[in-house]
Amino acid sequence: METITRLGVVGCGLMGSGIAQVAALGGLDVLVAESSQEAAEAGRRRVVASLDHGLRRGKLTEAARDAALSRLTFADDLEAMADRQFVIEAVAENRDIKTAVFETLDRVVTDPQAILASNTSSIPIVDLAVRTGRPAQVIGMHFFNPVPVQRLVEIIPALTTSPDTLLRTRAFASEHLRKEVVEASDRSGFVVNALLVPYLLAAVRMVESGSAGAEDIDRGMELGCAHPMGPLRLLDLIGLDTAQAVAESMYEEFKEPLYAPPTLLRRMVAAGRLGRKSGGGFYDYTAVS
Repeated sequence: METITRLGVVGCGLMGSGIAQVAALGGLDVLVAESSQEAAEAGRRRVVASLDHGLRRGKLTEAARDAALSRLTFADDLEAMADRQFVIEAVAENRDIKTAVFETLDRVVTDPQAILASNTSSIPIVDLAVRTGRPAQVIGMHFFNPVPVQRLVEIIPALTTSPDTLLRTRAFASEHLRKEVVEASDRSGFVVNALLVPYLLAAVRMVESGSAGAEDIDRGMELGCAHPMGPLRLLDLIGLDTAQAVAESMYEEFKEPLYAPPTLLRRMVAAGRLGRKSGGGFYDYTAVS
């Protein structure tokens, strides 16, 4: 089995930057591609800030931080991915955008055995795989936010994924990225979101109906069920637009009412109240440094 040393990450938002950071700390040569030079620079700043935060908290040594930064390269063109052995797509949870990325990666990545993975939360992996000429090398790798902290990754083989790709991906996740792995069927939502999303949407419906306020709902789940974070604070962390996109994808596949995004969620997304990343969602974050 070929040793993977060259990783590509497409997208450097919250998820992409976290994946890139973990991989660089794990000793990999990491190339991050964004849609523009400005986005690439913003991604670099995000990774540097996260590494510096780890240094301040005593989680990293200065030598480890500097070594990780030396392994990171940023580009604004997917053509730069040509020599990668493994590429993880981490762009917005939008089927058309992800499909376009996979079509381009299929064209530019020269190694016919290179693995192309998607960090999608809900889009069926087979839908992406069949848009490439190498469906046997396409697989899902769903990370959790914040990637440097959360230990889990879901591995999702499609019907088209080869046993070798699955084996190599599991080994890559556990040995290089030091993640715990669960394997899921290629059904929208996989394992975690299939359970989590109905719970989060139920909390939104409680607010919408006036059954309880956001703080009381969150305190109830944190203190009554020992959850580290209540559902509405978690939605703000995930991003309400991302949650809506995941719910829509799951509803499209299963047509179950519990997956349908509530009207309140749709209105908040339309208003730009997306959670932490916009400064406000169910809570206000404008005073948070």
